[in-house]
Amino acid sequence: MHSIDITLENLNENYKLNYVAKQACGSVLYQNGGTIILASVAIEKQRVQEDFLPLTVQYIQKAYANRKIPGGFIKREGKPSEFEILTSRIIDRTLRPIFPKGYYYPTQITILVLSYDGICDLQVCALHAAANALLISGLEFVPPISSVRIGKIGDEFVINPTKNDLKQSTLDLYVSGSYSDVLMIEMKGSDENLDEEDLLKAIKIAQKTIALDSQKFSDYLLPLKNPILTLPLLDIQTYPEIYALIQKQYDEQVQQALLAMSKSERSDGLNLIALQIATQNPQYDIANITDMLNLYKKHKVRSLILKLHKRADGRGLEDVRPITIETNILPCAHSSALFTRGQTQALVVCTLGSDNDAQIQEDLSGSTKEKFMFHYNFPGFSVGEASPIGSVGRRELGHGNLAKRALESSIIDSPYTIRLVSEILESNGSSSMASVCGGSLALRACGFYNELVAGVAMGLVIENDEYAILTDIMGLEDHDGDMDFKVAGTRHNITAMQMDIKLGGLDFDILKEALYQAKRARIKILDKMEEASLEIVINENVLPKTETFSVPNGKIVDIIGQGGKTIKEIIEKFGVSIDLNREKSEVQINADSKESLLEAKQYILKIVGTQPQYKIGEVFEGVIKKVADFGVFVELPCGNADGLLHISRIPKTNESIYTRFHEGQRLKCQIYGTFKGKIELSLA
Repeated sequence: MHSIDITLENLNENYKLNYVAKQACGSVLYQNGGTIILASVAIEKQRVQEDFLPLTVQYIQKAYANRKIPGGFIKREGKPSEFEILTSRIIDRTLRPIFPKGYYYPTQITILVLSYDGICDLQVCALHAAANALLISGLEFVPPISSVRIGKIGDEFVINPTKNDLKQSTLDLYVSGSYSDVLMIEMKGSDENLDEEDLLKAIKIAQKTIALDSQKFSDYLLPLKNPILTLPLLDIQTYPEIYALIQKQYDEQVQQALLAMSKSERSDGLNLIALQIATQNPQYDIANITDMLNLYKKHKVRSLILKLHKRADGRGLEDVRPITIETNILPCAHSSALFTRGQTQALVVCTLGSDNDAQIQEDLSGSTKEKFMFHYNFPGFSVGEASPIGSVGRRELGHGNLAKRALESSIIDSPYTIRLVSEILESNGSSSMASVCGGSLALRACGFYNELVAGVAMGLVIENDEYAILTDIMGLEDHDGDMDFKVAGTRHNITAMQMDIKLGGLDFDILKEALYQAKRARIKILDKMEEASLEIVINENVLPKTETFSVPNGKIVDIIGQGGKTIKEIIEKFGVSIDLNREKSEVQINADSKESLLEAKQYILKIVGTQPQYKIGEVFEGVIKKVADFGVFVELPCGNADGLLHISRIPKTNESIYTRFHEGQRLKCQIYGTFKGKIELSLA
């Protein structure tokens, strides 16, 4: 057993090697403070036949790590939480690019949180544990890998802030890499001044920290690496004669197939070409033809971009596909936005609820209430595939989380619980960024005057010293390119970013260029969104009404009543929902109409004895709420009830009362008197 202490920026790590899980190919027992994590790597020696990397990463939090028993009927850990899935994705996205082509051995990386002190950053600690278990596992191609979180408190950047520090931070930037190579970035910002230059400064700090960490891991852990595993890489065979045939005789057909709108249509087109080649050239095996056709297609896409600065659909490198926007197309939803960019289409629907509708999240740190939710759905038909809709997958959770991070800071002081749902109806590149744009518009269409947020996906093609950065990538460019780089923000600030790279790392200057190119595209998209926002007609008739007001201390129990009888009666009588905050002595009423809300409020104020008192003779100007045969109802100054201007106190004319008065009209009145608790008015 080896025990290694490594001091990093705001981290004091201990690694125990060959101590537990010794039958795995590599394992470490990691400790930082009171947090202990077991990371293990298991590798099957038998290659899979399919052409893909069979890597699985599972991050699992044990409830006992923080003295908890799992909630619910079954008292054991069940399906992974959202945090566990997102952390698994972060680790997978960091480690996957380091595996070479031809490595087709099933590899399982398991990270178990065994003890948690409530202070450590679990995502940073878990990645360090997993990466170093892989480093000592005997795979010779694995470099030392580190991650770092950067916060910003005031004007100062903070490296690896604690969980409490992060609550005060206006920046949450997570970067992983090896030495100076950046492998993955996730970022959420709420600083009003967080622009491209500030973000680049933060990434530069992260890059420098990762380089120092990587060197320490190399110095301390590499000498203790397990014996090298003999796992020969599969030799990727090529068939030059078939490739030359495709280039000479089928180039135009490949070009036409690349223009296909959907992934399935493109695949069908290439399959037809392969079948045609096999029929006309029976000496070649169709599997080999398909391999060379896919290789030629990839080279064709990349060559067009690098040599001619043109893309498969004819766009220039910085061109954004045509955008169309429709809002509030669902009459019974609180709001909706249909955002279409090229062949990517997202229908984003907003629903407003009360505090009772908030999502309760439970993890090792305790439970929290999420008042803003973003749910992303990606059905098979969106890419032309005949597949049933099942439970939400890791990718859908990841895309929904990215959209949530992008929009979160634009929602200020909302009294509602907000749920946005993005239904992807068509997809050919960056449906997550279309969800951000549609989500921002759906919020605006709900009556929020939030600053609009747009998102755009960038791509990269790089060979030797040549490179090209692509704006608004489509699915083909994502598949055959070297980077997927998503940026969301307002006109001046970045609110979220996510980057995955398929190369060994990314040059900082290229990253800087991509950020500024993304900003130019973002502003173009925001221009379209601003135009569309001017056409929004809000669904006032279906939007809920909410009001929060204070009551005297100790009066909440009177509103609840014995066994909850009083509050149930109010809810049923007025058709409202009520949230009570005992700590603040506040009442929040949510209703479908203003009338029912005001009636419920007046009823509650009577119960707690704080009904506003009006003086006889008091003059005010109010809004007419209703006109009846016997008089006019006018909203009282405090807005908690209506007073009646009886027809007997209105000077007689030949005109009908309905002609002289109408709803919404402002009328100067005075308090005439009270009768059975009702306020009577006269004209002032």
